[in-house]
Amino acid sequence: MAILERRELGNTGLKLSCLGFGASPLGNVFGHVSHADALAAVRLALQLGINFFDTSPYYGGTVSESVLGNCLRELNVPREDIVVSTKCGRYIDGFDFSAERVTRSIDESLARLKLDYVDILHCHDIEFGSLDQIVNETIPALQKIKAAGKARFIGITGLPLGIFTYVLDRVPPGSVDVILSYCHYSINDSALLDLLPYLKSKGVGVISASPLAMGLLTDNGPPEWHPASSELKSACRAAVAHCKKKGKNISKIALQYSLMNKEISTVLVGMNSPKQVEENVAAALELSSLGIDEDLLHEVEAILEPVKTQTWPSGIQQG
Repeated sequence: MAILERRELGNTGLKLSCLGFGASPLGNVFGHVSHADALAAVRLALQLGINFFDTSPYYGGTVSESVLGNCLRELNVPREDIVVSTKCGRYIDGFDFSAERVTRSIDESLARLKLDYVDILHCHDIEFGSLDQIVNETIPALQKIKAAGKARFIGITGLPLGIFTYVLDRVPPGSVDVILSYCHYSINDSALLDLLPYLKSKGVGVISASPLAMGLLTDNGPPEWHPASSELKSACRAAVAHCKKKGKNISKIALQYSLMNKEISTVLVGMNSPKQVEENVAAALELSSLGIDEDLLHEVEAILEPVKTQTWPSGIQQG
């Protein structure tokens, strides 16, 4: 049986499945998910070779962490078989990157996840805080959490790519192990590509999320609140329609495009049902055995080319 490829994450020694399980939907962020569906999705993910699970206390106001923790406990998963990441600093009631809050945060998260440690603890969406506070207060506090054995590695997440260089240029080497970027490595926006050599030079592992651009590259289209311009939304609708006309699914080719770059250790996709898990894993396995549909990819790229450099301000997001 074909197995999902594992990729090394920077200098951490962790090997992640190229497809990661984004657990934000388990927090009912996109509609109610029953415990049975959540459990079935996590069980199937494990059976099909996904070993990386990502959550945050922000997702569903702590519900995502609790549900993921309950599923992993119920399935009796050996701890060494999985890589679990959570976040700190962003909560349902706002942002707080203070040393005191993030230090309390990890204990709360571990209790909900029913774990003794997480593999990765990220500062969540740092562009909403003071980057100097992140450098001078938050990262040193996370180092203490790491020293205490509550998190094995430390990361930072956010939308604008400039936040990563700002922080990494100012913290001691090795104090940030990984970055999580989203919406910057998909068919409509591959800006993360330019940053990869810099991140490699710093020994920092790369996780990319939202290969479907928060719903732009799906048959159903983005949610009402999506911050993209009408021009970008319109181009994505045209790309979706083109794929449909050819009997193809844009989400599949969008995910495969994101998986093609081996410099990115894992692509995180939100999943809340066995069907989604199955489709995502099938797309990844098809890519590794047959490759991508080059003709369709070029056609979609041509449709999206005029809006390729468009991003959006990081004011409204589920990230």
